[in-house]
Amino acid sequence: MKLSVKFKNPIPKLNKPVALDSVIVAAMAGGLVAVLFTGGYTQFIIGLVAMTVILTVGLNVLYGLTGLVSLGQVGFFAIGAYASAILTLAGLNFWISLLAATVIAGIAGCLLAISAVRMAGPFLAMVTIAFAFIVEHGAIEWRDLTGGQNGLMGFPMPQIGSYVFSERDLVMLCVLLGGGALLAFRRLAVSGWGMAMTSMRDAEIAASSLGYNAFVVKASGFAIAAAMAGLAGALFAPLMMFIAPSNFPLSQSILYLFAVILGGAGTVLGPLVGASVSVLLPELLSDFAEYRLLIFGALLVAVLLIAPRGIVGTIARFIPLARQKVTPVPPEKIEAGLADYPKSEGLLVDDVSIAFGGVKAVNQVSFMARPGQVTSIIGPNGAGKTTLLNIISGFYKPTEGAVRIGDRDIAGKATDFAARNGIARTYQATRLFENMSVVDNVIAGISLGRFGAPFSRIASDENRDFAAGLLQFCGYLGDPDARAGDLPHVDRRLVEIARSLATKPGVLLLDEPAAGLMHADKVALARLLRKLAGAGIAVVLVEHDMEMVMGISDLILAVDAGAPIALGNPQDVQKNPRVIAAYLGDGNSKTHPRPTPLVTSETPVIASLRLTAGYGAAPVLKSVDIKVRPGEMVALLGANGAGKSTFLMALSGLLRPVSGSIILNDEYIHNLAPHQIVEQGLILVPEGRQVFPELTVRENIELGAYKQPKPVSREELETILNRFPRLRDRINSQAGLLSGGEQQMMAIARGLVAKPKALLLDEPSLGLAPAMVEELYTILGELRDDGVTILLVDQMATMALSVADYAYVLEQGQVVAEGSAKDLLKDERLIDAYLGGADQSKNEKVISEHA
Repeated sequence: MKLSVKFKNPIPKLNKPVALDSVIVAAMAGGLVAVLFTGGYTQFIIGLVAMTVILTVGLNVLYGLTGLVSLGQVGFFAIGAYASAILTLAGLNFWISLLAATVIAGIAGCLLAISAVRMAGPFLAMVTIAFAFIVEHGAIEWRDLTGGQNGLMGFPMPQIGSYVFSERDLVMLCVLLGGGALLAFRRLAVSGWGMAMTSMRDAEIAASSLGYNAFVVKASGFAIAAAMAGLAGALFAPLMMFIAPSNFPLSQSILYLFAVILGGAGTVLGPLVGASVSVLLPELLSDFAEYRLLIFGALLVAVLLIAPRGIVGTIARFIPLARQKVTPVPPEKIEAGLADYPKSEGLLVDDVSIAFGGVKAVNQVSFMARPGQVTSIIGPNGAGKTTLLNIISGFYKPTEGAVRIGDRDIAGKATDFAARNGIARTYQATRLFENMSVVDNVIAGISLGRFGAPFSRIASDENRDFAAGLLQFCGYLGDPDARAGDLPHVDRRLVEIARSLATKPGVLLLDEPAAGLMHADKVALARLLRKLAGAGIAVVLVEHDMEMVMGISDLILAVDAGAPIALGNPQDVQKNPRVIAAYLGDGNSKTHPRPTPLVTSETPVIASLRLTAGYGAAPVLKSVDIKVRPGEMVALLGANGAGKSTFLMALSGLLRPVSGSIILNDEYIHNLAPHQIVEQGLILVPEGRQVFPELTVRENIELGAYKQPKPVSREELETILNRFPRLRDRINSQAGLLSGGEQQMMAIARGLVAKPKALLLDEPSLGLAPAMVEELYTILGELRDDGVTILLVDQMATMALSVADYAYVLEQGQVVAEGSAKDLLKDERLIDAYLGGADQSKNEKVISEHA
């Protein structure tokens, strides 16, 4: 069971904090009045509600803000209760005992956090459950201190001077502390502490790259939750006047978490509503005590299905909140302010290498990214570009080499350390804090990982104006208070860049920022990056759009298989033979000509008619017409990001087309589900092979025939093994133990047993050694000669053309060239599609520098 919950709403913005404070004060006053006019058991129940509020406020910090699940809060509750009881029985003043119990529980929370916060999901829940068991059985076995099963009793009531509290006074104290806890949470949620916790909850990697220390943030959440549970326990002991291990069952922890979710995780009033329901409902169901947990479970399921935001969160959706006034700092002032950012001497990467499992992903790479320049890193898929950025930004520790900012070597330091030393970055897949507003995403970067005062509002008018100005400067023109998770793709890119700039970096790393953008958006992005470089920031760009790279770069580093192959200006790199070979192949691969000319019909097996598809507002494919005839091998070529894999996903039903048609054997299939398309005979062998590592090779292959009327026969398996002899000796081995090439062969074999009418191959050579690629392509040539209809996508263009009959070239989602494989091999448009056309690059540079 996955115990992490994806939050679907941001914490309600407290634009009118006085109004919310008034609600809390009114609830407190109502509780006090109820205590004054009631007595006996009712009064006791009010006290239990107040104590549960205190505990669940702490759990709301841990779960609602930080996103960590704890099923051991009853353990901290017990520690607080026993600590207070033992100290007061020893003669210590109640108030000192109350404080001591809170601190002791908080320390226990910190100690548990040392191991717990490094885990996630069910492992974190198991650790906290184990902790609760340890506390419960420790209380049973440590009889000399805790009284064992007999428990402790006879605690003195609190007193001030000579005035001794009555039970009513103690309940009123609980009510006041419960209200104070709610007020404290409200202020904490909008402080730098709350910002750090919610950032870590939504996108831990992105939060770390803004300077937040993940362990410190999570441990703080654990400590606060434990301390609040300890405080509630310290109040529980004198209210009950008797405590024993039976008061602290594990099931109580589940009810506390239930209260937080029911009320509304992350909301200010959620703990009050959740605690009231979780305490009062059992009283209303007292006649059904043995079914209490069953009823609670059913209620929780109902709430998650009907109101996943909880009661308060659901109600808050229908209450319009007043917006804070925002006066964005003018873009010209933002641009002038960029020049005042702390000056960097640039980024020096010196002979950096890193290996994974003996394979060097980055091998002795060196370059200097100077302030005021755009330095681009290019290379085919798997070249090590993102790995290099991960080394620079602190996600990976290099096995050798140095990364220097000025005279400081930051290689191997943590991500937050790199951020605090002037390195900011964006990601291939945007990592926004989806449940925060757009402007709060940018504000999260301003503090550069510093929490600030616990109860001071971080979204001050000054910070909001600056953040809104940064957004406008970067080109975001939408609502600054919109939920970040609801933004279209292009706006997500802009918000992420603005957030990175909020950290005032000296070096800005951008990982494929133009991916998925339309041409006009790319031109605007190019202008922005030139502006940033002009302001003295060292911009390091990893990008597959060669028109942009060649148009805005001052220096280009080309890498292949982790090693540098060229370093220089765009014109020289674009013409470098090693760079061309890295993208297209060196042309020395073994050819695989057909033994006899292809004889086929003109009626295609697969055809796309004006196919348009994408992942968001901007389509990736635009009116693509491609056809594959029976027995033909067709290569689909183009640079990374051109839309090749998107096309295969659309054909196989994994991506629903926006418009256009897909035809398989004269039948329209674009409206069918993926499994129905498989039944029709269109089989995809996906990029990355996607094997089932725990199953054997035999089992992986046999799964390919799942939709066939009969399982794989012995004869069919023997035919497959004759085709792929490497698999014969490994037929009973786990698939995860095979080499990459062997896994690729197995994936193709799995596709073949499905008896495909057409086989789609997505990047079969990716990550394979040259010898293994040659062997694989020899097999593909044999499949082609045996009449298998194949649509092949591969980054190695010359290799793909060596076996293909016909080919299409995609550029920015459109077919820009097509023809026989022999003709396209000599077509300059193929090189232009991978490395950009020289004339267009020059025009892009003029646009970006002088617009």
